[in-house]
Amino acid sequence: MIIMGIDPGVAITGYGIVKYENNKFTVLDYGVIETQAGIALPVRLHTLGTELSKLLACYKPDAFAVEELFFNTNTKTAIMVAQGRGVVLYEAMKFGLPVHEYTPLQVKVAVTGYGRADKSQMQQMVKIILNLDSIPKPDDAADALAISICHTHSGTGHYKVK
Repeated sequence: MIIMGIDPGVAITGYGIVKYENNKFTVLDYGVIETQAGIALPVRLHTLGTELSKLLACYKPDAFAVEELFFNTNTKTAIMVAQGRGVVLYEAMKFGLPVHEYTPLQVKVAVTGYGRADKSQMQQMVKIILNLDSIPKPDDAADALAISICHTHSGTGHYKVK
């Protein structure tokens, strides 16, 4: 099974693509899709959708795992992330993929076994679980890989285009 994990955003969207077979992970690709600050939001969202669409067409994942929106106190940031997340969900559905959504707590528990794990603990476990030589960079890519790992360990509701 090929799983694409996504850490959504507008400025930076992390992606991690792993293959999971016989209880073994193989990392196929990871990185970020960046959009340039100062450009109109519709153009940034279009760029995000276009680049994600290229990755989906290239890797043809079987499952699509995305982090649920975490809302803190900055409403403006939350709205921006939500718009980017909407583009991400749209692209997954366009490709007919089952979409699985995970909270940050679910991802932390699945990867480290501890819901209050800090970023360095998460990154170290991603490195170990995926048998990587170093911690994936940037952080958004490591987070997306963690979301992919989470999907292999748990399941939530999913939606698929018929």
